Amino acid sequence: MSNKLNKIQSVRGMHDILPEQTPLWQFFETQVKNLLQSYAYNEIRMPVVESTDLFCRSIGEVTDIVEKEMYTFDDRNGDSLTLRPEGTASCVRSGIQHGLFHNQQQRLWYMGPMFRHERPQKGRYRQFHQVGIETYGIATADIDAELILMSARLWTLLGLKDVRLELNTLGTSESRKAYRQVLVDYLSQHKDILDEDSLRRLETNPLRVLDSKNPKMQSMIDAAPSLMDYLDDESREHFKELTDTLDNAGIEYNINTRLVRGLDYYCKTVFEWVTDALGAQGTICAGGRYDGLVQQLGGRETPAAGFAMGIERILSLLEDTGMQVDNAADIFVVLQGELAQLQGMGVVESIREQFANVRIQTNCGGGSFKSQIKKADKSGAKIALILGEEEIQNKTVGIKLLREKADQQCVSQAELFTSLKSIL
Repeated sequence: MSNKLNKIQSVRGMHDILPEQTPLWQFFETQVKNLLQSYAYNEIRMPVVESTDLFCRSIGEVTDIVEKEMYTFDDRNGDSLTLRPEGTASCVRSGIQHGLFHNQQQRLWYMGPMFRHERPQKGRYRQFHQVGIETYGIATADIDAELILMSARLWTLLGLKDVRLELNTLGTSESRKAYRQVLVDYLSQHKDILDEDSLRRLETNPLRVLDSKNPKMQSMIDAAPSLMDYLDDESREHFKELTDTLDNAGIEYNINTRLVRGLDYYCKTVFEWVTDALGAQGTICAGGRYDGLVQQLGGRETPAAGFAMGIERILSLLEDTGMQVDNAADIFVVLQGELAQLQGMGVVESIREQFANVRIQTNCGGGSFKSQIKKADKSGAKIALILGEEEIQNKTVGIKLLREKADQQCVSQAELFTSLKSIL
């Protein structure tokens, strides 16, 4: 019997984000936060754990998420709790609970982990991260357009070019009911072609059959009746206003009448930003309008629209472009000798006060001058500041340029700030 302990590893489908990966994450998060601030959207932070009933009522009990994918457990009080599989339901719950929607318009955003128990593969994880953008209290198509324009601007900021916009309308719930029956009648004539998932959805969520990627069903799906032919005037006018606005803004799009959402609460506008660079998991951003959700969860009738972005998928695209974010220190401080170890930290803190946005790494743990210079070079810093016994006594600092061939300088501590400004 082996005495070796079993190696402790992360849960399957849930990954660490390591120090060499976090700079790209931080770059993306900063771009998103700055963009949303420029559009005057406000951040909201919700719990990771919610009542299971919240997601059953919002997402729909006959969706794949609720039936197969949620991480659900009973707590010690016997209450059924769930790790959030998406953010919109939590955002609506919070808005209702705290009165955010009463006679108010809200433009909100959040960022964080979501959880779904599905088969892990590239671009699809059991713990994944999303940015969610939600708007409430605005019924007109101009807010739909703003959401799409905002997401398009983000791709420009990130330098992503190979993404395209797929656009559709699901109409109102009334027009969708009329279409649903027509679609069920059509699909029922082709039951011999439908796969197991589609047969199940035929009775519960037939619009999802249109979203099937089964190649054996594509010709049948292509010949299905189109929801566009069953739209009411309100939905038709709403969609035209949206497309006219996008046309005037120079946004290219493809109207995809087979585009539906996997969640029950969507209506009217739905859209996706997709790419061919990620294989089967090509959707990096998806959203639309969900005017009935607030009322469905116990609030007053409130128009709503928003979208969510998968952070891992977007970062995978950025990595494919060769993007790298430099996270090296700007300055490495060499402390040589007992006096420098005792007093050098104070000198370094005075430097930090003058250069708030400069990354300074101070040598800790001792070591010879030669070994510290090697560490300074390996750190990627541009400059090594050298504080030894002599420098501390004379109130001077040595400056060594690590990326250029130049002699080491020695300046007084009073002159140090001026010297660093000319170098950094």
